[in-house]
Amino acid sequence: MATTVYTDGACISNQGPGGRGPGGWAWAVPGGAHASGAEPDTTNQRMELTAALQAVRANGGDLQVVSDSAYVVNCFKQGWHEKWVQNGWKNAKRQPVENQDLWRPLLAAYRERHGNIRFAKVKAHSGDPNNDVVDRLATEAARTQTGRSGAQPPVALGAPDSPSPARASAAHDDLSSLPSWRLVALGLRPPALGGYDPTNPVASGVRRKLTEILSGLRAIHPDILVLTGLGLGAEQLAAEAAATAGVPYTAALAYPDPERVWPASTQERYRRLLAGAAAGVTLSKKQPRSKQDAGMAAARRDQALIAAAHGALVVWDSQDRRLGKDIAALERRITNDVWVISPS
Repeated sequence: MATTVYTDGACISNQGPGGRGPGGWAWAVPGGAHASGAEPDTTNQRMELTAALQAVRANGGDLQVVSDSAYVVNCFKQGWHEKWVQNGWKNAKRQPVENQDLWRPLLAAYRERHGNIRFAKVKAHSGDPNNDVVDRLATEAARTQTGRSGAQPPVALGAPDSPSPARASAAHDDLSSLPSWRLVALGLRPPALGGYDPTNPVASGVRRKLTEILSGLRAIHPDILVLTGLGLGAEQLAAEAAATAGVPYTAALAYPDPERVWPASTQERYRRLLAGAAAGVTLSKKQPRSKQDAGMAAARRDQALIAAAHGALVVWDSQDRRLGKDIAALERRITNDVWVISPS
């Protein structure tokens, strides 16, 4: 009988889809052993590959590796590796194959085991309990930069790497009850931050400023927690800055699945950020019926954030009147712990 082992990788990217950031990998045998690990600067693909490699190294004999990564599974299902070797480790575009330092030892182990290793695909976030276990282990490792291992199934798992706010929900729907020094992140949305590309110079500059402030505040407030709605613009930049600064953040959503009307690439970035959140809170279970309803729900969420704040980061150009009112409300409550960042 072959041993089945599930694998997964996670990366809290601060540069959008495909970017680099803190990462984690994990493998687990259903009902048996498990292991996870972390890297401070990596990609999601490298973590998926590392998870498979570590699983193969740790588990001998006949093995079925189950992964939700098409990048890993299709290499074996579709014979990519055979073409790579034939072409001198060049891909179809005649470019060097990426991640060779991981692919080569994985393929060497695959060949040495004489066909006793097989790969199978599982759909991510499909309700498979074993996929959920490695999902949580990898996300935990990426977020905490600490791995774990054991001969028995893991316990006390963290939040799942899930695109669903309901699955990532916190035990609290009252933001003021979160036991941390709560820093609210608000601010401008595209195109006021240089456009919709999160790597443009204006957005990159804001992200750097936010990271610097958060790194300083972390030393003053060890229990700091960033509260962000993960909306386009400053709210997502704040989450990325928090990940870079090693500060946990909670996603405070106005309503479920706000990303469903966004372009696919923007949805992917949002889901990566949601996966990296320490927890999520969805303040309304109802989907808005119109843009006006969505705006009103977002405004109510912002007021809940302001009411829960011990401090605030606001990206503002001195023009947006709505943000000006939010800043005034924050300064009446907090006085000395409101930081206003200019996008220029």
